[in-house]
Amino acid sequence: MGRRVPRGTYRLRSVFLKSTPRNASRNAPLSTQREKTYVLVHGAWHDGRVWDRVGPFLTRAGHRVSAPSLTGHGEKAHLLGPDVGLDTHIADVVGLLREENLTDVVLVGHSYAGMVIAAVADRLPERVTGLVFVDAMVPADGESVLDVMPHTRHLLDLAAGSEAPWRIPPLPEGPEPQGLFGVTDPADKAWLRPMLIDESARCFRQPVRLDDPAAAAIPRTYIHCVGSEPEGVTRRPVPAAQPHGAPSRVREVRSGHDCMVTVPGELAELLLEAGTG
Repeated sequence: MGRRVPRGTYRLRSVFLKSTPRNASRNAPLSTQREKTYVLVHGAWHDGRVWDRVGPFLTRAGHRVSAPSLTGHGEKAHLLGPDVGLDTHIADVVGLLREENLTDVVLVGHSYAGMVIAAVADRLPERVTGLVFVDAMVPADGESVLDVMPHTRHLLDLAAGSEAPWRIPPLPEGPEPQGLFGVTDPADKAWLRPMLIDESARCFRQPVRLDDPAAAAIPRTYIHCVGSEPEGVTRRPVPAAQPHGAPSRVREVRSGHDCMVTVPGELAELLLEAGTG
């Protein structure tokens, strides 16, 4: 039996911490649903700390939370190398669910991590009760990041002429309202910036495998960040129906891309709703 994450705490980078909301005025309402485990997966270039402001809202509502850093990020930054790819990150989360014996899991993926959570649900559908794509890539079987978001190819092209062509640097800060991954407040940017690190090009090139029909029964929620979308970046339309036939559930939050930094309470409220199935 794996180790169980204690109720009322949240698991962050293999450390169990008691959680209190960062800002009481932005608290999400208490949940009356059955206790679940929210596994929050960060996007490219980030690490698990980016969820620090969201986790306390979910634990306050009575749920367990895990926000792991993927290989090459956070406390695993020293493992970054050209062989790290999408499959590596899928294995990170699959391993977490198995080692901790996590069930009733709501998998939450931000941005690139939509690729990761889709594959994890395909590997372990019996452990997953919900998928939440937060401003995230939503792949089909056999697709890579380059297929889902073709404009990312220019990042690989830029890196190709460097001394380490396998390293993809974080996106540069842009003018408002783009800011740093949609974060414009100076204090928030200062908090976010130390987390950002290069990504391996293999993460963008590797295709995802989605071939277990059991995963189609898992409810999905799509959360879109609106109001400050970068020019030239278009979001792939969400299908009208989920794979199991129910209408797609799409929610919007007014925020830049890193909504877990800018509007953690509002995001947590949507995650709690998604956890109801």
